[in-house]
Amino acid sequence: MSDNEQKGIQLMAEAEKKLNQRGFLGSLFGGSNRVEDAIECYQRAGNLFKMSKNWAKAGQAFCEAANLHAKAGSRHDAASNYVDASNCYKKNDLEEAVACLLKAIEIYTDMGRFTMAAKHHQSIAEMYEADPNGLERAVQHYEQAADYFKGEESLSSANKCLLKVAQYAAQLEQYDKAIQIYEQVAASSLESSLLKYSAKEYFFRAALCHLSVDILNAQHALERYAQQYPAFQDSREYKFIKTLCEHLEEQNVEGFTDAVKDYDSISRLDPWYTTILLRIKKQANDNPDLR
Repeated sequence: MSDNEQKGIQLMAEAEKKLNQRGFLGSLFGGSNRVEDAIECYQRAGNLFKMSKNWAKAGQAFCEAANLHAKAGSRHDAASNYVDASNCYKKNDLEEAVACLLKAIEIYTDMGRFTMAAKHHQSIAEMYEADPNGLERAVQHYEQAADYFKGEESLSSANKCLLKVAQYAAQLEQYDKAIQIYEQVAASSLESSLLKYSAKEYFFRAALCHLSVDILNAQHALERYAQQYPAFQDSREYKFIKTLCEHLEEQNVEGFTDAVKDYDSISRLDPWYTTILLRIKKQANDNPDLR
Protein backbone atom coordinates (compact mmCIF):
# COMPACT_ATOMS: atom_id res chain seq x y z
CA MET A 1 0.00 0.00 0.00
CA SER A 2 1.40 3.38 -1.01
CA ASP A 3 1.85 6.33 1.32
CA ASN A 4 -0.92 8.20 -0.46
CA GLU A 5 -3.34 5.31 0.08
CA GLN A 6 -2.45 5.15 3.77
CA LYS A 7 -2.99 8.89 4.12
CA GLY A 8 -6.29 8.56 2.27
CA ILE A 9 -7.51 5.83 4.62
CA GLN A 10 -6.49 7.95 7.61
CA LEU A 11 -8.45 10.92 6.21
CA MET A 12 -11.53 8.73 5.66
CA ALA A 13 -11.31 7.57 9.29
CA GLU A 14 -10.83 11.15 10.44
CA ALA A 15 -13.92 12.24 8.51
CA GLU A 16 -16.03 9.50 10.11
CA LYS A 17 -14.73 10.44 13.54
CA LYS A 18 -15.70 14.08 13.03
CA LEU A 19 -19.21 13.07 11.98
CA ASN A 20 -19.67 10.70 14.90
CA GLN A 21 -18.59 13.14 17.57
CA ARG A 22 -22.18 14.30 18.06
CA GLY A 23 -23.99 12.38 15.33
CA PHE A 24 -24.74 13.74 11.90
CA LEU A 25 -27.87 15.71 12.78
CA GLY A 26 -26.15 17.24 15.79
CA SER A 27 -23.21 18.24 13.67
CA LEU A 28 -25.53 19.90 11.18
CA PHE A 29 -27.34 22.05 13.70
CA GLY A 30 -24.75 22.44 16.40
CA GLY A 31 -21.45 22.18 14.65
CA SER A 32 -21.60 22.61 10.90
CA ASN A 33 -17.85 23.11 10.87
CA ARG A 34 -17.48 19.42 11.63
CA VAL A 35 -19.46 18.55 8.50
CA GLU A 36 -17.38 20.94 6.41
CA ASP A 37 -14.20 19.45 7.89
CA ALA A 38 -15.45 15.93 7.14
CA ILE A 39 -16.24 16.91 3.55
CA GLU A 40 -12.76 18.35 3.18
CA CYS A 41 -11.25 15.12 4.54
CA TYR A 42 -13.25 13.01 2.07
CA GLN A 43 -12.25 15.23 -0.85
CA ARG A 44 -8.58 15.18 0.14
CA ALA A 45 -8.79 11.41 0.55
CA GLY A 46 -10.35 11.13 -2.89
CA ASN A 47 -7.50 13.05 -4.46
CA LEU A 48 -4.90 10.91 -2.65
CA PHE A 49 -6.60 7.73 -3.84
CA LYS A 50 -6.62 9.15 -7.38
CA MET A 51 -2.89 9.72 -7.17
CA SER A 52 -2.51 6.06 -6.15
CA LYS A 53 -4.87 4.98 -8.95
CA ASN A 54 -7.12 3.33 -6.39
CA TRP A 55 -10.20 4.32 -8.34
CA ALA A 56 -12.76 2.44 -6.25
CA LYS A 57 -11.67 4.11 -3.01
CA ALA A 58 -11.42 7.48 -4.74
CA GLY A 59 -14.98 7.10 -6.02
CA GLN A 60 -16.17 6.10 -2.57
CA ALA A 61 -14.51 9.13 -0.96
CA PHE A 62 -16.05 11.60 -3.41
CA CYS A 63 -19.43 9.89 -3.00
CA GLU A 64 -19.24 10.38 0.77
CA ALA A 65 -18.46 14.07 0.23
CA ALA A 66 -21.35 14.35 -2.23
CA ASN A 67 -23.78 12.72 0.21
CA LEU A 68 -22.81 15.17 2.94
CA HIS A 69 -23.20 18.13 0.60
CA ALA A 70 -26.64 16.84 -0.43
CA LYS A 71 -27.81 16.44 3.17
CA ALA A 72 -26.53 19.91 3.99
CA GLY A 73 -28.46 21.38 1.04
CA SER A 74 -25.40 22.29 -1.04
CA ARG A 75 -26.83 20.87 -4.24
CA HIS A 76 -24.29 22.26 -6.68
CA ASP A 77 -21.37 20.97 -4.61
CA ALA A 78 -23.10 17.61 -4.22
CA ALA A 79 -23.56 17.29 -7.98
CA SER A 80 -19.92 18.25 -8.61
CA ASN A 81 -18.69 15.59 -6.19
CA TYR A 82 -20.95 12.94 -7.75
CA VAL A 83 -19.37 13.80 -11.09
CA ASP A 84 -15.91 13.50 -9.50
CA ALA A 85 -16.90 10.10 -8.12
CA SER A 86 -18.19 8.98 -11.52
CA ASN A 87 -14.94 9.98 -13.22
CA CYS A 88 -13.10 7.70 -10.79
CA TYR A 89 -15.51 4.77 -10.96
CA LYS A 90 -15.59 4.74 -14.75
CA LYS A 91 -12.00 3.46 -14.75
CA ASN A 92 -13.19 0.06 -13.57
CA ASP A 93 -16.86 0.06 -12.51
CA LEU A 94 -19.28 1.18 -15.21
CA GLU A 95 -22.48 0.74 -13.20
CA GLU A 96 -21.21 2.73 -10.21
CA ALA A 97 -20.00 5.46 -12.58
CA VAL A 98 -23.44 5.63 -14.17
CA ALA A 99 -25.21 5.61 -10.80
CA CYS A 100 -23.17 8.61 -9.64
CA LEU A 101 -23.89 10.58 -12.80
CA LEU A 102 -27.60 9.81 -12.50
CA LYS A 103 -27.54 11.34 -9.01
CA ALA A 104 -25.84 14.43 -10.43
CA ILE A 105 -28.40 14.59 -13.24
CA GLU A 106 -31.27 14.40 -10.75
CA ILE A 107 -29.83 17.39 -8.90
CA TYR A 108 -29.20 19.41 -12.07
CA THR A 109 -32.70 18.79 -13.47
CA ASP A 110 -34.21 19.77 -10.11
CA MET A 111 -32.19 22.99 -10.30
CA GLY A 112 -33.35 23.61 -13.88
CA ARG A 113 -29.83 23.20 -15.26
CA PHE A 114 -30.85 21.05 -18.22
CA THR A 115 -27.74 21.71 -20.30
CA MET A 116 -25.60 20.19 -17.55
CA ALA A 117 -28.02 17.27 -17.27
CA ALA A 118 -27.83 16.77 -21.04
CA LYS A 119 -24.04 16.72 -21.00
CA HIS A 120 -24.01 14.06 -18.30
CA HIS A 121 -26.57 11.93 -20.14
CA GLN A 122 -24.22 12.23 -23.09
CA SER A 123 -21.33 11.08 -20.89
CA ILE A 124 -23.32 8.05 -19.76
CA ALA A 125 -24.13 7.22 -23.38
CA GLU A 126 -20.44 7.42 -24.26
CA MET A 127 -19.62 5.00 -21.45
CA TYR A 128 -22.24 2.53 -22.66
CA GLU A 129 -21.24 2.76 -26.32
CA ALA A 130 -17.81 1.41 -25.37
CA ASP A 131 -19.60 -1.74 -24.17
CA PRO A 132 -20.75 -4.06 -27.01
CA ASN A 133 -23.77 -5.02 -24.89
CA GLY A 134 -24.60 -1.45 -23.94
CA LEU A 135 -25.78 0.04 -27.25
CA GLU A 136 -29.47 0.09 -26.36
CA ARG A 137 -28.75 1.96 -23.13
CA ALA A 138 -26.40 4.28 -25.02
CA VAL A 139 -29.28 5.08 -27.37
CA GLN A 140 -31.61 5.84 -24.45
CA HIS A 141 -29.18 8.31 -22.90
CA TYR A 142 -28.32 9.98 -26.21
CA GLU A 143 -32.06 10.44 -26.78
CA GLN A 144 -32.51 11.99 -23.34
CA ALA A 145 -29.51 14.26 -23.89
CA ALA A 146 -30.92 15.37 -27.25
CA ASP A 147 -34.28 16.11 -25.64
CA TYR A 148 -32.71 18.32 -22.97
CA PHE A 149 -30.44 20.07 -25.49
CA LYS A 150 -33.45 20.83 -27.69
CA GLY A 151 -35.30 22.28 -24.73
CA GLU A 152 -32.39 24.64 -24.15
CA GLU A 153 -32.22 25.59 -27.86
CA SER A 154 -28.82 23.88 -28.25
CA LEU A 155 -29.85 22.44 -31.60
CA SER A 156 -26.33 21.63 -32.76
CA SER A 157 -25.65 19.55 -29.64
CA ALA A 158 -29.09 17.93 -29.94
CA ASN A 159 -28.42 16.91 -33.54
CA LYS A 160 -25.02 15.51 -32.60
CA CYS A 161 -26.72 13.24 -30.07
CA LEU A 162 -29.52 12.33 -32.48
CA LEU A 163 -26.98 11.26 -35.09
CA LYS A 164 -25.51 8.89 -32.53
CA VAL A 165 -29.01 7.53 -31.90
CA ALA A 166 -29.47 6.95 -35.63
CA GLN A 167 -26.06 5.31 -35.98
CA TYR A 168 -26.73 2.79 -33.23
CA ALA A 169 -30.39 2.32 -34.12
CA ALA A 170 -29.27 1.16 -37.56
CA GLN A 171 -26.70 -1.16 -36.01
CA LEU A 172 -29.51 -2.60 -33.88
CA GLU A 173 -31.56 -2.99 -37.10
CA GLN A 174 -34.07 -0.34 -36.00
CA TYR A 175 -33.99 1.10 -39.50
CA ASP A 176 -37.22 3.12 -39.38
CA LYS A 177 -35.94 5.00 -36.35
CA ALA A 178 -32.58 5.65 -37.99
CA ILE A 179 -34.21 6.84 -41.23
CA GLN A 180 -36.49 9.26 -39.40
CA ILE A 181 -33.56 10.85 -37.59
CA TYR A 182 -31.27 11.06 -40.61
CA GLU A 183 -34.02 12.68 -42.66
CA GLN A 184 -34.86 15.08 -39.83
CA VAL A 185 -31.23 16.16 -39.35
CA ALA A 186 -30.71 16.45 -43.11
CA ALA A 187 -33.76 18.72 -43.43
CA SER A 188 -32.48 20.79 -40.51
CA SER A 189 -29.04 21.07 -42.13
CA LEU A 190 -30.54 22.33 -45.39
CA GLU A 191 -31.89 25.35 -43.53
CA SER A 192 -28.34 26.51 -42.77
CA SER A 193 -25.94 27.78 -45.41
CA LEU A 194 -23.05 26.48 -43.31
CA LEU A 195 -24.48 23.01 -42.70
CA LYS A 196 -26.38 22.23 -45.89
CA TYR A 197 -23.47 20.35 -47.46
CA SER A 198 -23.54 17.80 -44.64
CA ALA A 199 -27.10 16.87 -45.67
CA LYS A 200 -25.61 14.70 -48.41
CA GLU A 201 -24.12 12.29 -45.86
CA TYR A 202 -27.35 12.06 -43.88
CA PHE A 203 -29.42 11.36 -46.99
CA PHE A 204 -26.83 8.76 -48.01
CA ARG A 205 -27.11 7.01 -44.64
CA ALA A 206 -30.90 7.16 -44.71
CA ALA A 207 -30.96 5.66 -48.22
CA LEU A 208 -28.76 2.77 -47.10
CA CYS A 209 -31.11 2.14 -44.20
CA HIS A 210 -34.02 2.09 -46.68
CA LEU A 211 -32.07 -0.33 -48.84
CA SER A 212 -31.59 -2.60 -45.84
CA VAL A 213 -35.37 -3.00 -45.77
CA ASP A 214 -36.67 -2.67 -49.32
CA ILE A 215 -35.28 -1.76 -52.75
CA LEU A 216 -38.38 0.09 -53.93
CA ASN A 217 -38.52 2.24 -50.80
CA ALA A 218 -34.85 3.09 -51.28
CA GLN A 219 -35.50 4.19 -54.87
CA HIS A 220 -38.45 6.36 -53.84
CA ALA A 221 -36.43 7.85 -51.00
CA LEU A 222 -33.61 8.75 -53.39
CA GLU A 223 -36.02 10.71 -55.57
CA ARG A 224 -37.44 12.55 -52.55
CA TYR A 225 -33.97 13.45 -51.36
CA ALA A 226 -33.02 14.72 -54.81
CA GLN A 227 -36.08 16.99 -54.78
CA GLN A 228 -35.20 18.33 -51.32
CA TYR A 229 -31.54 18.81 -52.19
CA PRO A 230 -30.98 18.93 -55.98
CA ALA A 231 -27.19 18.85 -55.58
CA PHE A 232 -27.55 15.38 -54.06
CA GLN A 233 -28.53 14.00 -57.46
CA ASP A 234 -25.08 14.83 -58.84
CA SER A 235 -23.22 13.26 -55.92
CA ARG A 236 -21.23 10.04 -55.94
CA GLU A 237 -23.40 8.84 -53.06
CA TYR A 238 -26.62 9.19 -55.05
CA LYS A 239 -25.16 7.40 -58.06
CA PHE A 240 -23.72 4.67 -55.82
CA ILE A 241 -27.12 3.92 -54.26
CA LYS A 242 -28.75 3.89 -57.71
CA THR A 243 -26.15 1.40 -58.91
CA LEU A 244 -26.67 -0.82 -55.87
CA CYS A 245 -30.44 -0.82 -56.45
CA GLU A 246 -29.94 -1.83 -60.07
CA HIS A 247 -27.63 -4.72 -59.14
CA LEU A 248 -30.04 -5.92 -56.46
CA GLU A 249 -32.98 -5.79 -58.86
CA GLU A 250 -30.97 -7.88 -61.32
CA GLN A 251 -29.93 -10.25 -58.50
CA ASN A 252 -26.34 -9.43 -59.47
CA VAL A 253 -24.51 -9.91 -56.17
CA GLU A 254 -21.14 -9.88 -57.90
CA GLY A 255 -21.94 -6.50 -59.46
CA PHE A 256 -23.07 -5.24 -56.05
CA THR A 257 -19.73 -6.31 -54.54
CA ASP A 258 -17.74 -4.67 -57.33
CA ALA A 259 -19.69 -1.43 -56.95
CA VAL A 260 -18.90 -1.36 -53.23
CA LYS A 261 -15.21 -2.00 -53.92
CA ASP A 262 -15.09 0.78 -56.52
CA TYR A 263 -16.75 3.26 -54.18
CA ASP A 264 -14.50 2.27 -51.28
CA SER A 265 -11.38 2.74 -53.40
CA ILE A 266 -12.24 6.43 -53.79
CA SER A 267 -14.25 7.23 -50.64
CA ARG A 268 -13.14 5.00 -47.79
CA LEU A 269 -16.13 3.36 -46.11
CA ASP A 270 -16.09 3.44 -42.33
CA PRO A 271 -17.16 0.41 -40.22
CA TRP A 272 -20.79 1.59 -40.02
CA TYR A 273 -21.17 1.68 -43.79
CA THR A 274 -19.37 -1.64 -44.13
CA THR A 275 -21.72 -3.30 -41.62
CA ILE A 276 -24.85 -2.02 -43.35
CA LEU A 277 -23.61 -2.95 -46.82
CA LEU A 278 -22.64 -6.46 -45.70
CA ARG A 279 -26.13 -6.93 -44.29
CA ILE A 280 -27.70 -5.79 -47.56
CA LYS A 281 -25.47 -8.20 -49.49
CA LYS A 282 -26.33 -11.06 -47.12
CA GLN A 283 -30.05 -10.36 -47.61
CA ALA A 284 -29.54 -10.48 -51.35
CA ASN A 285 -27.79 -13.85 -51.03
CA ASP A 286 -30.34 -15.27 -48.62
CA ASN A 287 -33.43 -13.89 -50.40
CA PRO A 288 -32.59 -13.52 -54.10
CA ASP A 289 -36.26 -12.98 -55.02
CA LEU A 290 -36.89 -10.33 -52.36
CA ARG A 291 -38.04 -7.02 -53.82
